Amino acid sequence: MKRVLAGAATLLALSASPRPASAHHSTTAEFDVEHRMTLTGTLTKVDWVNPHIVVFVNAKENGADAAWKFESNPPAWFRRVGVNRADFAKAIGQTVTVEGNRAKDGSKYGYLVKVTFSDGNSLELVPPGAAAP
Repeated sequence: MKRVLAGAATLLALSASPRPASAHHSTTAEFDVEHRMTLTGTLTKVDWVNPHIVVFVNAKENGADAAWKFESNPPAWFRRVGVNRADFAKAIGQTVTVEGNRAKDGSKYGYLVKVTFSDGNSLELVPPGAAAP
């Protein structure tokens, strides 16, 4: 009985929390995976956090600055393929080209599929089971 009450109290406390709960979402539910977009701009910030890293890019659109946000795989995935936070951090302030899938709602938000750094090196995410291009 104590466990049930403790669980109920925890659930109640979480539901009353002023912070929104973050939920994991399906890539296909949020992003237009049928169409890939390409964007070139300045890498301004990288959040190396779970559940996905987030890359911020400022690009020109119709002559005006546009701030874009791209999420990607989790940090553990990047570490497994030999990429770490410093690899992205050294590119902050440099021009990058990002390929990805735009959010279905049309916002300046996307899912990062490939990033090409100013030195010509690139990183492309390949879905599990798919052959590399």
